Amino acid sequence: MTDANTATDDDESTKKRAVILLSGGMDSATAAYEARDRGYELYALHTSYGQRTEDRELECARRLADELDAADFLQIETGHLSAIGASSLTDDEMAVADADMESDEIPTSYVPFRNANLLAMAVSYAEANDCEAVFIGAHSEDFSGYPDCRPEFFEAFENVVDVGTKPETDISIEAPFVEWSKTDIAERGVDLEVPYEHTWSCYRENEPACGTCDACAFRLQAFQNVGVRDPIEYAERPDYAAE
Repeated sequence: MTDANTATDDDESTKKRAVILLSGGMDSATAAYEARDRGYELYALHTSYGQRTEDRELECARRLADELDAADFLQIETGHLSAIGASSLTDDEMAVADADMESDEIPTSYVPFRNANLLAMAVSYAEANDCEAVFIGAHSEDFSGYPDCRPEFFEAFENVVDVGTKPETDISIEAPFVEWSKTDIAERGVDLEVPYEHTWSCYRENEPACGTCDACAFRLQAFQNVGVRDPIEYAERPDYAAE
């Protein structure tokens, strides 16, 4: 007869593991809950890179990791991205533009090659902890503006992981929403009961969210499209719902 405690320990030791890049935002939170729903034990990685709302994002990421009962939470400060600059998220001399949801231009909020930097750290963390996957919350409305959010980028990066890790290491790059809209993510998150009150998306402010930057606009539009009120506070709540 197997001891109940031994059985539990065995179950825990064989449970598959994943690193989740947990920014504290809506997309990464939903990706984390998606990973948990797929049966992964989570190792949460949060990076502070000098973004304007880094304190609020860290607070949200820690709360989400607690809510998810993550196996570990690792915060890494990556000041080099801020030092490099060229993004309105990290450069105080560049204004965060109001939302232009029809623009095809790469927005000023693009942090040059950020996801390669973040994924590299996540893969190191994953390999050190025998994780099988790295989850990232990128989606289709991201890659329309950010080149390092495209499906081809994640496919190419997975090849880099295969070449650059130990022979016995097998880590997949999982971007479960890469072909989804923000509205699709909100719908899935509501089904997964993601606590969106503990997430933050605004590029400008720690509280309340501005409601008019790109991140706020796409987030508000997603909630408006699914008919659910976004639970965080906004200075303004314009109507962005798709016609």
